[in-house]
Amino acid sequence: MMRAYKFLLRPTVRQEQALAGMLRDHCSLYNGALQERREAYRHVSKTTVRYGGQSAQLKEIRAFDPERQGRWSFSSQQATLRRLDRAFAAFFRRVKAGLTPGYPRFRGVGHFDTVTFPKDGDGCRWDSTPHDGRTRVRLQGVGHVRVHRPVRGRVKTVSVKREGRRWYVILACDEVPAEPLPATGGIVGIDMGVRHFLTTSDGEHVENPRFLQVMAKELAAAQQHLATFPRRTRRRTKKHRAAARKVAGLHAKIRRQRLDHHHKRANELIRDHDVIAHEKLNTAGMTKRSAAKPDPERPGGFLPNGAAAKAGLNRSILDAGWGLFLGILAQKAESAARRVIPVDARNTSRTCPDCGHVAKENRLTQADFTCTACGFTANADHVGAINVMNRAGLVLCDVA
Repeated sequence: MMRAYKFLLRPTVRQEQALAGMLRDHCSLYNGALQERREAYRHVSKTTVRYGGQSAQLKEIRAFDPERQGRWSFSSQQATLRRLDRAFAAFFRRVKAGLTPGYPRFRGVGHFDTVTFPKDGDGCRWDSTPHDGRTRVRLQGVGHVRVHRPVRGRVKTVSVKREGRRWYVILACDEVPAEPLPATGGIVGIDMGVRHFLTTSDGEHVENPRFLQVMAKELAAAQQHLATFPRRTRRRTKKHRAAARKVAGLHAKIRRQRLDHHHKRANELIRDHDVIAHEKLNTAGMTKRSAAKPDPERPGGFLPNGAAAKAGLNRSILDAGWGLFLGILAQKAESAARRVIPVDARNTSRTCPDCGHVAKENRLTQADFTCTACGFTANADHVGAINVMNRAGLVLCDVA
């Protein structure tokens, strides 16, 4: 199996300064390569500059600036140039498709936060001190940085990322061995929701922690304070930088809390069940902005389209993080030799599990289900989870 791991780095003060310098120089390389492409295209000859030509210049660039560009891994600089090449490829693809193109932009030092090493052993080395009990990663120009987290499998690529004042290493690993759990014989269906994070077919409700809503007041205050500073300025003051770090730190905390919650809930489901069924959800479509409704009687006017209520629902869905949770669940299931079955989500909360009657009127409120044909009553989320499990049973029967 292939897996990606993200671990916290623990650099010393000097190593942290070197990491910041590495990001700064790679950002400079990215912006310089972008400027070369822009100027070449603006020339009367309309010259096209590609990755191959820019990569061939790296040797001269490193020799001209040995104190900066010459310090870092050659392959990591090639990866930065490939990153720019992918940005241009995506730009031209959007142009051909008739979408909003979004021309590649210059990156500020604060917005260039990742450096990739395409191959372990070329400019970097995972577990560089095997004789020591502590796990370290060696980065060219930085040194041996502590990680304290061993991995299983073969490390293929190594990336270093900055998030606020924290540094992380991201590993892409191949040949990761599975760790099968003992069979339990259990099968469960889950229904994702907003009031409850999920409801199982056994009738268990997992509360929605609503991390964003809990910290909404503190986050709003921090964003209002940040808004008092000018948005575009050549040099930020100390207070301006502190206000920006405050907002970024709150968002990072919410993101970590949500991720921790998803991992724990996924572990509980994987540990107790052999088969987990869930609705196949299109969260991108569900959180799409409401389309405007022109008023035919008033040119230039619009009819109410429920955008305000839809915005609140979108915020709740994104705060719950359904897509992230289902992705984590699928990965953990594969590692534990469990099975996850996505089923069609249509009418799962409108179908009576007792008689099979399907009607919109069966669910008149968010929480209550009452079948108009047989009178069966239950919690609407519980009914949805039961129907999801029943549909997964049909899938298993077809496979068998």
